[in-house]
Amino acid sequence: MAGIIVSIIIGAVAGWLASLIMKKANGLLINIILGIVGGFVGGFVFGLIGFGATNLIGQIIVSVVGACIVIAIFNAIKK
Repeated sequence: MAGIIVSIIIGAVAGWLASLIMKKANGLLINIILGIVGGFVGGFVFGLIGFGATNLIGQIIVSVVGACIVIAIFNAIKK
């Protein structure tokens, strides 16, 4: 249970950071949701290329990259 809560918090932080990097403001709640989804996407993408995050900083980096991907797709669909 604690692992899920930590993953959600990391995803929320990643969504906020990714929105700053992408300079796309979709609203705080949307960015947090996209960050949580992005955390899973980032983990999947990095897993495909053989990289895994073993510490908190690595998890945040992977999640931010995934969140940037998800925000880019969301904004492309939104247009």
